[in-house]
Amino acid sequence: VQLQASGGGLVQAGDSLRLACATSGRSRNNYAVGWFRQAPGKEREFVAAFTLYYGSTYYADSVKGRFTISGDNAKNTVYLQMNSLKPEDTAVYYCAARDSRWSSGRQNEYDYWGQGTQVTVSS
Repeated sequence: VQLQASGGGLVQAGDSLRLACATSGRSRNNYAVGWFRQAPGKEREFVAAFTLYYGSTYYADSVKGRFTISGDNAKNTVYLQMNSLKPEDTAVYYCAARDSRWSSGRQNEYDYWGQGTQVTVSS
């Protein structure tokens, strides 16, 4: 699976952004996609995950109620809608995929990674 993340940018606190993770190389939707982020000087952390097969979602507590993950099977793309952004959301955001119908919040359970996209939220 190849992944291409896009949609990052510079916004102000309270604004919204939508990230997209375009996947290719798989003909079936029996895999899950997760978003992770890494802020400067911090370890990469889980943000949200989506299973294309079941359409189920899973979020980190820090983004629940503000971020929404969704998928478009026809376009093989998973989106991360980020609302009410805060300066602490500033990070490089990565999408990853795992060969499973089930999502996970653990980085080591993902098999494929895309390049990151920078999200910067100013106060």
